[in-house]
Amino acid sequence: MQIETLKVFCDVVETGSFSAAAALNLITQSAVSQQLRALESRFQCKLLERGRGRTRPTPAGEVLYRNSRAILETYRNLEVELQELREVVAGTVRIAIVYSVGLHEFPPYLREFMRAYPRVQVHVEYSRANRIYEAVLSGTTDLGIVAYPPRHPQIVTLRFREDQLVLVAPPDHPLATAPRADVRQLDGEPFVHYERDIPTRRAIDQLFKAHGVRPRQVAEYDNIETIKRAVEIGQGLAMVPLPAVQRETEIGTLRVVVLDGVQLVRPLGIIYKRGRQLSPAARRFVEVLRQEKAEAAA
Repeated sequence: MQIETLKVFCDVVETGSFSAAAALNLITQSAVSQQLRALESRFQCKLLERGRGRTRPTPAGEVLYRNSRAILETYRNLEVELQELREVVAGTVRIAIVYSVGLHEFPPYLREFMRAYPRVQVHVEYSRANRIYEAVLSGTTDLGIVAYPPRHPQIVTLRFREDQLVLVAPPDHPLATAPRADVRQLDGEPFVHYERDIPTRRAIDQLFKAHGVRPRQVAEYDNIETIKRAVEIGQGLAMVPLPAVQRETEIGTLRVVVLDGVQLVRPLGIIYKRGRQLSPAARRFVEVLRQEKAEAAA
């Protein structure tokens, strides 16, 4: 039995999918099935059950998963220690990042890191914040980048940067032609929101509540790109991170509306599992993320 087989098994349990585990390990779905049959033959018990579109572990599978995850973490720590002894910055760094940051603020840092450490492979996944926390806690990703990071006993949070949230409107909207606007003018206006479980949405809701404003919700989306397109076609107004709309404001498809007396800042954090020994490559990536040089290039 090889370490790779235990990893494939853990990936199936965590994703609930043979095909997803195959993609993560760059093998075929048939190869995943063969490795899992070999595990069941070795331990003489059924490890997985398929049903309702998702694969779940049996009680025996839960035992194997829990112990396999511990074995994989021990093996990863062994690799890290050996790399440190050889002073090698290589291997793979897995990063999960929220859409708006990953698409619009992260690329300069990634380019800087790849230039400095060409032997490292960086796997980037764009995801929702709740899934990023799950991935960090399960060990399937090394680092996460999220907005409004809460305190968590099992997670270490490092400051990354801050975004200004701004109101955007289509160019032909009455508010877009005025130099400034009062937040109370948003009362009753059609508004395009983030979905309710997204931290940025909760911050925007708190802002409106503090000012006694009730915009008329017309849509909810889970990513910045869809929100921007909705505003561009006149579906409503929206509050979004300023770096995410720089291109649209430059070409004139969106206008930033300055709200008098309103300053809403979105903190971003780098997260990783407490007690997890970061590899030399992951530590270097954190250093790049927190350095002023790359941030200035963003």
